[in-house]
Amino acid sequence: MKTTLEITAEPLPRDLAFLGESLTAFNDGDVGPSGRKPLVVFVRDEHSGVVAGISGYTAWGWLYVQWLWVDERLRGKGIAAGMLDAAEQEAVARGCHGAWIDTFNPIAEKVYRRQGYQPFGELPDFPVGRSRVFLQKKLSP
Repeated sequence: MKTTLEITAEPLPRDLAFLGESLTAFNDGDVGPSGRKPLVVFVRDEHSGVVAGISGYTAWGWLYVQWLWVDERLRGKGIAAGMLDAAEQEAVARGCHGAWIDTFNPIAEKVYRRQGYQPFGELPDFPVGRSRVFLQKKLSP
């Protein structure tokens, strides 16, 4: 088989879909189906606008929080903690035993630690001058 190497910043959606499907098939054969399912929590204002939210997924018994954002006007009011609690409860209902999240924001790291998350890894200078911290939490029913 003759191959070529391509680098692109604008991949075709069908090529990305093929890549994802191929990796999923490999992983399913290797360790079993992930059961991956999106998990999203929104906080809305009186006009139904999103003022805070979590986006992530559950897979292989874990909750991964990919994005967590709170509108600046609502920060420091326990919104993030409430969303994390809700996401964790849903994850437990889905059979999850652990959760993980990462951040390079020191304030967010403090919030996550207060919620019971403990660091398990760090990438220094990601971005330069900060460290990206990876945190995990054991979930219980």
